[in-house]
Amino acid sequence: MNVRFAFGKDGIDVPIPDPVRAEIVHCRSAAPLADAPSALDAALERPIGCAPLEELAAGKRTAAIPVCDITRPAPNRVTLPPLLERLHRAGIPVEGVTILIATGLHRGATDEEIRTIVGPEIAAKYRVLNHDAKNADEHRSLGATRRGTPVYIDKRFLDADLHITLGFIEQHLMLGFSGGRKLIVPGLAGQETIKTIHSPRFNREPLATEGSIDENPLHHEFLEIAAMARHDFVLDVTLTQEREISGVFAGHPVKAHAAGVGFLESSSLARLPEPVDVAITSSAGYPLDLTFYQATKGITAAEHIVKPGGAILLVAECAEGVGSPAYARMLTEFRGYREFLDSIQGTPVEIDQWQVEKLALAGLKHRLLFYTPGVSPSQLGSLGPQWFGELNEAVAAALEGLPADGRVALIPDGPYTYARAMALEASAV
Repeated sequence: MNVRFAFGKDGIDVPIPDPVRAEIVHCRSAAPLADAPSALDAALERPIGCAPLEELAAGKRTAAIPVCDITRPAPNRVTLPPLLERLHRAGIPVEGVTILIATGLHRGATDEEIRTIVGPEIAAKYRVLNHDAKNADEHRSLGATRRGTPVYIDKRFLDADLHITLGFIEQHLMLGFSGGRKLIVPGLAGQETIKTIHSPRFNREPLATEGSIDENPLHHEFLEIAAMARHDFVLDVTLTQEREISGVFAGHPVKAHAAGVGFLESSSLARLPEPVDVAITSSAGYPLDLTFYQATKGITAAEHIVKPGGAILLVAECAEGVGSPAYARMLTEFRGYREFLDSIQGTPVEIDQWQVEKLALAGLKHRLLFYTPGVSPSQLGSLGPQWFGELNEAVAAALEGLPADGRVALIPDGPYTYARAMALEASAV
């Protein structure tokens, strides 16, 4: 059979030979809202845990709003207008609004991408600026967290009278779930802050993983940093598989985000009774599979349903190649999972090493394979032999050694599929 996977902008058919016992693990979600604009209005007028946005904005002259970059399918064109309308009704002028592309350490958005991110009308009318984590002059020190993380945040955000984040909630490979505080850190943080929160100290915490939040130390670190930056108001949404809005959560940065996470957990978690022998997964297609760096999330999300020692095949276009120069160098020099993990233990954190670290941690437990035509095996160091130039060859390699009663999971939407194998969850308790 052929199963359609998210891959680039157009998708791809993944061939599964008979008589392989394969099951499709679907991306579950709540139904799309029948009237998203009305739901947004209601959420902004009756927010969770705080006064309405218009009341919070009264008497203020400036506001800063970080939004996701091009690698995230945030529906800013729908969510920004009602938010901006309330700021203006409260007396904040157009020139008092700064929209910041919360890049973290990603590259800045191009002019065309900015028009895609916020819409051409808003891009033409408002000040929309890229965050640059590497430019120390654009950041201000706020001291350090209780755990010792140095906190540097974009001055353009800090200098505003009102601080609002605009995002969406999905599972995240280290933070549990995205949205809320993530728009501030790493979104608007300086590189020294980002290096620390992505260091082995947090990266190797067992609870710093997809779907984990209450006991996740990284989540609590982010909350502390966001509070230091005076996070005033959040507008987060949840999305369906087709990227339609399924829920709106506005208000207090902690309480509204927690409500959104609870909604996502109750509406989107898919449970498998037993872990599988093989998972074939995507990185959810464009824009998340633009680079190999981002595509790693397809692997880490699949880990939660695969037996120890089982295989994970990643199918991702990687149209923009590997990723940043630093990440590309680390991959080219990669000599093995354990070797890499040992080499970075106790050493200064390099930019983007955390994604190689997450890949290495997954590789210690699973057999990883790659169909990523936008990169070449020579770019993957010792991972090169696990790269395949033909999809059918990659599938055959993933299925090699599969027992007669072996189980295969097909995850067409990769990290957007929030799934757990109950037996693995029980063993982790």
